[in-house]
Amino acid sequence: MDLTPNQAANAVERNEYPKCEAPAGSRCRTRSGKTATKYHTARFTLVPALREELDVPVPEDRGPGRPWTPGPPIEEAPTASAAKPIRIGYARCSTATQELQSQLDALERAECKRVFSEKISTRIKTRPELEKALKLAYDIREAAPDQEVILTVHELKRLARNAAELMTLSGQLQGAGVQLELLTGPLTGIYDPNGMGAMFFAVLAAAAQIERNYIREKTLEGQQTAAAKGNHGGRPKVIDDDSLLLARALKDRGVPVAEIAKKLIIKTGKNAGKNPSVASLYRALAEADEPDDHTEAELVAPRRPGPRPHLRPRQRHRPRAEATTGAAGPRRAVRRGAGRRGRGGR
Repeated sequence: MDLTPNQAANAVERNEYPKCEAPAGSRCRTRSGKTATKYHTARFTLVPALREELDVPVPEDRGPGRPWTPGPPIEEAPTASAAKPIRIGYARCSTATQELQSQLDALERAECKRVFSEKISTRIKTRPELEKALKLAYDIREAAPDQEVILTVHELKRLARNAAELMTLSGQLQGAGVQLELLTGPLTGIYDPNGMGAMFFAVLAAAAQIERNYIREKTLEGQQTAAAKGNHGGRPKVIDDDSLLLARALKDRGVPVAEIAKKLIIKTGKNAGKNPSVASLYRALAEADEPDDHTEAELVAPRRPGPRPHLRPRQRHRPRAEATTGAAGPRRAVRRGAGRRGRGGR
């Protein structure tokens, strides 16, 4: 128990308990009309600091076991006035000809403490005044975590041009605990990212994912259509078809590749107007010489494995040489090379 016995008793007695009809400020009592030696469990569990306790005894100076008498009434502590939420307004219009004053008037009626406004298109990713408004909201939440901060806009389209950007912004607001308020439109209201408004941010997340999938599908379809027309993405070739045709003609005449590279000019890309490197020219010529399609001989079934060759040729069996006779008597014919091994290499 973190509280002393008297502090625990005071905390318990601040709560009424209808079971023993003990009003706030009084001890618990038994059916016989005496002061209980322990407070009732259902009463002291109303105190957050005492919920894990098994029992809370009544202090001796409050007469446990003696006839019960009501205690002095507890004066209600004045409730602290709830801090009003801080509203930070943001107004935006796309061009200088569009009217911005109506948004500023609406934000002023909403009692915004600070209003940021700018005339800039949503196509521009960096909007300085919006970043200032968000930074101020984040700084207030970091300095006072219990303070409610609301980002107020006239309508939803003033924040982003598509659901993906809006979801990115809503994720930042949700992470910082900043609420979003819309003054007009079908979604008018205040949305708390950590409360009931979390459903609104979840819908934005689903909408953003659907839009990303739609953009991806349309991009793939466009790439396939362009590829069917012969347009392929990626970096432009250093050596185009015309330069390659000229290079092959010069090579057939016997001109060295290094001299050919000096005669070619790169037409597109960051190196436009320069000569291609010798390595690039060699690579382009090698790719041009490669056959595009396989011949029929390469597409037939693989050959069957033939007889396995021997690792070394077989030694023919030589019949043992017959004995011959000479002047010195009979002797055996010695195989070639045997004398060298047997007589020290003679």
